[in-house]
Amino acid sequence: MQTLHKITPCLWFDGQAEEAANFYVTLFPDSRITHIQHHGEAGPGEPGSVLVVTFELSGQPLIGLNGGPQFPFTEAVSLQIGCDSQQEVDDLWARLTADGGEEGQCGWLKDKYGLSWQVVPRRLFELMDESDPARAARATEKMLTMRKLDINVLEEAAKG
Repeated sequence: MQTLHKITPCLWFDGQAEEAANFYVTLFPDSRITHIQHHGEAGPGEPGSVLVVTFELSGQPLIGLNGGPQFPFTEAVSLQIGCDSQQEVDDLWARLTADGGEEGQCGWLKDKYGLSWQVVPRRLFELMDESDPARAARATEKMLTMRKLDINVLEEAAKG
């Protein structure tokens, strides 16, 4: 039986919910599949039989629903990842853009399932929240020109 949380984002997939959830849980510590619900007549393990996958990414509950092709993902909804190092940014960027993912602007990307992610170093938020508005503006302006965010480049831009 799955636990009902107060708020749990539900991601609509076209048949790849279990595959996507299995991939996503490999990306983050404290992540796991918590429940798989199958269509009423299909049995576990049968291709296409999964209806819902409940999973956690770094403790955040999510649901993957195999709802069909009617509603593909758009950039209107994305998952933001706060990264502690450039290595973490680089690793997640490479893994999420692999096998058909697409780079976007300003640290955004789409994975191979079409889901949008923001891979953002926590240092960017610190730079944008500087008490010196000119430093913050320079960091922000530089961020707007980048695809994958680079902490060193952002810090150099902030310095002027």
